[in-house]
Amino acid sequence: MPKMKTNSSAKKRFSLTGSGKVKCSHAYARHLLRKRTKKAKLNLSHSTTVNVADEARIKRLLCV
Repeated sequence: MPKMKTNSSAKKRFSLTGSGKVKCSHAYARHLLRKRTKKAKLNLSHSTTVNVADEARIKRLLCV
């Protein structure tokens, strides 16, 4: 049986932490930023972890 291929779009968007959680960047940080406060934009620039409910699907795409 052939090896599973990693989903290319998923490997660009997500990475794994040392403890096995899935790390991603925030949404809503690309455009229409003039209406946001400096604090809100700063908080969007940091990375976050994916919700536990979605973690299994993303790990399957990453072939972990």
